[in-house]
Amino acid sequence: MIVRTLEVGMLRTNCYLVASESSREAAVIDPGGDPALILGTLEELEATTRWILLTHFHFDHIMATPELVRETGAPLAIHEAEARLLAKPPALFRFARPDVPGLTADRLLRHGDTVTVGEVTLEVLHTPGHSPGGVSFHIASAGIVFCGDALFAEGVGRTDFPGSSAEQLVRSIRERLFALPDDTVVYPGHGPSTTIGHERRANPWVGEGRGRG
Repeated sequence: MIVRTLEVGMLRTNCYLVASESSREAAVIDPGGDPALILGTLEELEATTRWILLTHFHFDHIMATPELVRETGAPLAIHEAEARLLAKPPALFRFARPDVPGLTADRLLRHGDTVTVGEVTLEVLHTPGHSPGGVSFHIASAGIVFCGDALFAEGVGRTDFPGSSAEQLVRSIRERLFALPDDTVVYPGHGPSTTIGHERRANPWVGEGRGRG
């Protein structure tokens, strides 16, 4: 399996390319900007895009999506709770690029669903809180999880947006992400990678030491 990380867009969002080494089928996770860079990297990998997967609908994770859909013809998937928000984003999430049209997802995801690219299986984990339909994509065979803006290296996603919930985010992280093995590598929506075990021990917002003096 191939995993390529690209920092894209004005907020340096992590866009991930996940490809099968044998079939060269690929999924693009969170194409948040710089479509030429994403398409060029796919060409460099000699990969065919089978899925465009969104962890959530916020503008910095979707801004290259129209170009990716047009150029690759790949189906677009997002959690069912955010289909309406993707089609008609609130004004707060349109200010950076108001010309981006509403997007229609081809597949609505639910917790426990799977998406495949070649021999690679990504399991959908519903991890709301930063947004109502936020999801993470877990590849158990590789011990990795792509978690969007739910969990960062010693941080968590913002919960001051419409539709956000701090209580829900904490529950998502503790019940779904922290349920993964400690050596699971976490690929977040921004910033460096980390591991579930490190965040369980050291994350000041949701880790085991939270609130201890």
